[in-house]
Amino acid sequence: MPRFSVIVPVFHVQAYLHACLDSVLGQSFGDIEVIVVDDCSPDGSGEIADAYAAHDPRVTVLHLPENVGLGPARNAGLARATGEYVLFLDSDDTYAPGALAAVAARIDATGHPDLLVFDYVRTYWNGRAERNQFAALLAQDGPQVFTLAERPELLRLIMVAWNKAYRRDFLTRTGLLFPTGYYEDTPWTYPALMTARSIALLDQVCVHYRQRRRRGILRTTSRRHFEIFRQYDLLFALVDADPALERWRGVLFRRMLDHLSTVFSLPDRLPRSSRPEFFRRCRAQYRKLRPDGFRLAPGSRSGVRYLLIALGARRTFTALGGLHRLRLRTARKAAALRRRARAAALHAYYRLQRRRPLDPGLAVFSAYWDRGYACNPAAIEAAVRALAPHMRTAWVTTEAYAHTLPAGVRRLEPGSAAYWKALARASYLVSNVNLHRRYAKRPGQVNVQTHHGTPLKHMGIDLMAHPAAARGTDFERMLRHVDRWDYSVSASRHSSLVWERAYPAAFTCLEYGQPRTDVFHRATPEDVLALRDRFGIPRTATALLYAPTHRDYERGFRPLLDLPRLAEELGPSVVLLMRAHYFHTPDAAAPAAHPRVIDVSAHPSAEEVCLASDGLITDYSSLMFDYAGLDRPIVLHVPDWETYRATRGVYFDVTATPPGPVARTQDELTDILATGSWSGTRAAALRAAFRARFCPYDDGHAAERVVRRVFLSEEGGLPAVVPLPDRTPVPGLPPAPTRGTVRPAP
Repeated sequence: MPRFSVIVPVFHVQAYLHACLDSVLGQSFGDIEVIVVDDCSPDGSGEIADAYAAHDPRVTVLHLPENVGLGPARNAGLARATGEYVLFLDSDDTYAPGALAAVAARIDATGHPDLLVFDYVRTYWNGRAERNQFAALLAQDGPQVFTLAERPELLRLIMVAWNKAYRRDFLTRTGLLFPTGYYEDTPWTYPALMTARSIALLDQVCVHYRQRRRRGILRTTSRRHFEIFRQYDLLFALVDADPALERWRGVLFRRMLDHLSTVFSLPDRLPRSSRPEFFRRCRAQYRKLRPDGFRLAPGSRSGVRYLLIALGARRTFTALGGLHRLRLRTARKAAALRRRARAAALHAYYRLQRRRPLDPGLAVFSAYWDRGYACNPAAIEAAVRALAPHMRTAWVTTEAYAHTLPAGVRRLEPGSAAYWKALARASYLVSNVNLHRRYAKRPGQVNVQTHHGTPLKHMGIDLMAHPAAARGTDFERMLRHVDRWDYSVSASRHSSLVWERAYPAAFTCLEYGQPRTDVFHRATPEDVLALRDRFGIPRTATALLYAPTHRDYERGFRPLLDLPRLAEELGPSVVLLMRAHYFHTPDAAAPAAHPRVIDVSAHPSAEEVCLASDGLITDYSSLMFDYAGLDRPIVLHVPDWETYRATRGVYFDVTATPPGPVARTQDELTDILATGSWSGTRAAALRAAFRARFCPYDDGHAAERVVRRVFLSEEGGLPAVVPLPDRTPVPGLPPAPTRGTVRPAP
């Protein structure tokens, strides 16, 4: 019996079917059967499906003798399914790389629920992608397995069949089948959610929901949209037949009214001549299905809509809808006008300031899209103040990050008049991201690009082959920004080769090391102890830092480690520090409460967090390259390596040449940590090779080299590179071990 039966109904989709089936058959998880149901398609879809079946035994094709529609075609596939779980995929949609592996893993982790709900992204013909607007409902907080009564907000999700995996014996037990006609998902999806004894969530995009420019079934103007009434009749008949579903009658009634209102209001659904009849049917449906005790809320917009439907006041409904749309358009236009007026005034001020001489003593710094004093620019700024006291420095950041600035460093509010004046007149501009698109570099200005880490994942124009990760990047604009760079700071020969290839421009590469790691060589054991006290790490504990990277194919932050469980398994001598990627807010990163799991995501300095820890657990984060220079143990936890590599692209296989032991599962990670192999001889050898390759210049003098070359124009006499054997990064504090197998390296 295969794990999954994927049912793909096919009708008039020959242009999209190859991509659909390739996305299924190319999944890293292969324990599947694919049932393609050719609904008497008039184009070449049936022949395409047959060709796939001839080359892959996992594919079965059912050719229906006549066109029956989407619902019955799905039923025909369901009757042939033999998998433990059933999934439906529309034939113009595709699965994201790694989707089925993620679904399988989540099913296992949640005890094989009746229903697993996962996320999707809308993809448009022009390349635009749009996340599910209710994706936050899939956050996996609270009970991991539940019923709809415990999470009724799930009824706000799109009511479709293809964003779920269904346990097949659940479908057999309930006898669920699709009806004929348009809106066939309505009397299927609601009952599935309401009757499931166990539901779980997967907060990951698994389906790319294609928005076709034309010919989408529900976007066709037709009287067939009247079939929506019959679908809701079927749904409420199911409620009438099962007293256990009575509790949902009021919610379903409101959802029905919202759905009918939407169909009536959209301009491309109903023939103009049929609109009065459709609204009369809405009124009849209201009267027929109105639950006992249903009360209108006339003060709300939805309450007004429901009242107008109840009264059959079509003209008033249409007029109020038009007024509402007009108000929204007017408000948007007014806000846009205000923004444009302010932007125009500031840009005029900027152009005026550009006429004034450059200020030779002013250097402007920023990092991470104005998120505070951090990373390589911060290390260089501190070195400028120490080595070039004649320079004045200013830092671009918002009020929310003002507390991160050292005393005496001037703050520039992004977009303010002072900000534009500084961009116009500063002689030096240093950042780890590109400057504002309206900034125009002046002759004599020096731009220093520091980047924000050694690249493992694809960057720059290399992302052109990975559109899901590129997310609509304007590569021509990006290269115009790159053309402004005078210097590119590089940590190693690997980084230099990547930067020059990924950002083809005429900048000078400064292969000087990673300035942000200088602190690893200048901090003292007393500094480390003070940081551990600040974070609340007991003096006798081993502190392991978990720092995963961002995944382009996921919404928000979803830890792949159960940190409370890991803390329990490793015992009382271990503390886990959790640091989410900077794309995510600290609240989103907060793990389940545990006294020995400390969330350090909000701390402004990743380097200080590293100094406070005794070892690093990461996946594909560039932090591993910095940490290797610190010469403390590193363990990679890479459960989704194939998915990450396929969706983002990587420059080398980090699992083949890692900085330490590699774990594919949490159990493997626990074993590595509990047995002491994380800090043993083999781990040290892996780290030494990795460090030699990627940290050749990280000796504590990288920022000084940059300042002397760029700000002081010293061509020769830069600090010589300290040989690797002679470097002495500050060691971690050796705890008095209470669990002898988990301890930091000596």
